Amino acid sequence: MGGPEEAAASPSPRKRADARRNEATLLEAAAEAFRTVGVDAPVRDIAARAGVGVGTIYRHFPTRADLVVAVYRHQVQACVEAAPALLATSGTPHAALAAWIDLFVDFLVTKHGLAGALQSDAATFETLHGYFLDRLVPACAQLLDAAAEAGEIPPGPGPQELLFAVGNLCAGAGRMPGYDARRMVALLVAGLRSR
Repeated sequence: MGGPEEAAASPSPRKRADARRNEATLLEAAAEAFRTVGVDAPVRDIAARAGVGVGTIYRHFPTRADLVVAVYRHQVQACVEAAPALLATSGTPHAALAAWIDLFVDFLVTKHGLAGALQSDAATFETLHGYFLDRLVPACAQLLDAAAEAGEIPPGPGPQELLFAVGNLCAGAGRMPGYDARRMVALLVAGLRSR
């Protein structure tokens, strides 16, 4: 029963949970800054968005590359976790797929400029690309399989093909006046539906 050692040990996990929440808040603030300003957003602006001091960011992420990598991984994980949640709460598997692809588009917009930010560290960039595929391809496959099983889409579209197609549609964003990547992706997803 709760001796002094146990009492002394109990605050530690709470601190870790607080640290995880603080880190998640920083990552969300950085992601928003990257979305609106780009990956070169000033650290002081990210700190202000997160409601913390600049020193707190540097304690968690000593370099900009550390922060960019952490945001990338955090958003990949959020996309992965969203797939089963959307399947459980959406009206149909196709609706879940469409909502998930919308999240994926948000992710792609956030990572705009990542290659340039990590240009000096090709090994890190390659590792992140592998992480991206290892995590997102199975999540997308789960959604595609559910939609095919429900008869909403024909069997066959591969998850990696779909992610690649969405990525290509998003690549034009910001390069051509009037180009709406989200609208183009919505047309692609609607086109998957069985007739």
